[in-house]
Amino acid sequence: MPELDELGPVDYLCIEFPQGSLTGKAFPQLLDLVDQHIIRVLDLLFVRKNQDGSVIALDGTELEIAGLGAFHGAASGILGGDDLGDIGEILAPGAAAVIMVYENTWAAPLARTLRDNGAQLVGGGRIPVQALLAALDATEPEQSTITSGS
Repeated sequence: MPELDELGPVDYLCIEFPQGSLTGKAFPQLLDLVDQHIIRVLDLLFVRKNQDGSVIALDGTELEIAGLGAFHGAASGILGGDDLGDIGEILAPGAAAVIMVYENTWAAPLARTLRDNGAQLVGGGRIPVQALLAALDATEPEQSTITSGS
């Protein structure tokens, strides 16, 4: 891992897959982001919530997903046992999830310059696409119907 003062912003995602839907179809796109140096995967964890509510971490040998081998060893230690418990609270029984911690390498030069100038991040967040679409729909004026008189 690079020196901490060289890192770009670091984010995480937890993506739930209903039972049987973890196919790996999106992994080529993830590999493309890594190959283009847009992101660097720091930690990648696959979990499953059993019907009895227990949550287990899955290793690559339990998953038959093409391209998964490229992430073998992506374990920085950022994700730990507490994270399994937190994830278990939100997953549906039978679902699987992938948790990914990644660096936004595209933003590293900007972040480094800002830190060098004494700036610091004091807030952040992510707007889910569904929420953005709903907000945009709510701001559209209602269509009026024009009728012709006889």
